[in-house]
Amino acid sequence: MKKMIIAFSALTGIAFNAYAQSSVTLYGIIDEGLLVNTNAGGHRQYALTSGNVSGSRWGVRGSEDLGGNLSAIFVLESGFNGSTGSLGQNGTFFGRQVYVGFTSPTWGTATLGRQYPTEYDYVGPLTAGGDWAASGAGFGAHPADLDNLDGTYRFNNSVKYRSPSYAGFSFGAQYSVGGVAGNFTRNEIYSLGTGYNAGPVTIGAAFTYAKNPNFSVFGTRTNDSATGSNMSGPVISGFASAATQQIAAVGASYKIGAGSISAAYSNTVYGKLGSTAIAGGAAPLTRGSAVFNIYETSAKYYLTPTLQVAAAYAYTQGSSLAGQSGAKYNQVDLGANYFLSKRTDLYALAFFQKASGHDSTGHSAVAQLAFASASTSDRQLIGLVGIRHKF
Repeated sequence: MKKMIIAFSALTGIAFNAYAQSSVTLYGIIDEGLLVNTNAGGHRQYALTSGNVSGSRWGVRGSEDLGGNLSAIFVLESGFNGSTGSLGQNGTFFGRQVYVGFTSPTWGTATLGRQYPTEYDYVGPLTAGGDWAASGAGFGAHPADLDNLDGTYRFNNSVKYRSPSYAGFSFGAQYSVGGVAGNFTRNEIYSLGTGYNAGPVTIGAAFTYAKNPNFSVFGTRTNDSATGSNMSGPVISGFASAATQQIAAVGASYKIGAGSISAAYSNTVYGKLGSTAIAGGAAPLTRGSAVFNIYETSAKYYLTPTLQVAAAYAYTQGSSLAGQSGAKYNQVDLGANYFLSKRTDLYALAFFQKASGHDSTGHSAVAQLAFASASTSDRQLIGLVGIRHKF
């Protein structure tokens, strides 16, 4: 194509230098595995699942050199279920991400569209769920991914900026326009993040504030409800009426030889419960706020250049609600990846969760690994083996 452009330019005298410096790349991941869930609604479940370690996807990314170290960039990325061929992200065609903008090694990157949250950019990779522990399926994420460190919930209508690295330091900001006629601030989200990456040390921190999270955070996909609850599962479904969601998170990682150790902490607050009207929803159990503090530590190590093993432990503590003790979740993640090549690997993962206290519905908390069918008891174990191929 480049030779054709140059030849046409020579014949016509029209300059096509910008096009000659452009690039468009088709890419994707297909991830398929076999799952065993010891308690899915009271029954043992066996299933073929897609997008486990990485969400199955295809996408197109491109850039155009505009001169002066400035480039125009774009990404169109669609998720799919490799087991059935159906669209991912609840039927949203480019549900994973879609944006256009500019990038410069001097000034940084500014983009507009449907994009990952800032907390996922800076802190997510420092958690097991945002890295190796079934980031695609979400099983290794914190309960319901309520702190969004696995990047499950993308932000629509968002303007995003990320700085270049200054001696290892960088920062970013994101604003999502609510888009509600007559109410400029309804459903808006703003987020800030910063990080440091130099030598063996990586550190990240982020803060996000969202209004009407049932719609602005959890209800951003094609088939989500514009009036009803989009917050499913007993961990958070009782908080759909919250007026605000606030997330503060910090994480760090240190490389040691062929391995690394990481730690992360997040604080999530669903504020002003009962303030957002939910069609068909039950009356909120309580007013005030629901608070979650999550602590995690993890490690990963290459036993050989092609075999990586990893482990993580996370503790989630919810605040008391309506005089009842808050939910507590203890979770252990284990994993192994064997890399057949740079593009193909085999994996084996296991996840265990134990619950106690009372969940968002006011009932005794049951175990529910993120995005799995809820258990009917306080314990749940999931085993997963599969293959991932990148192209």
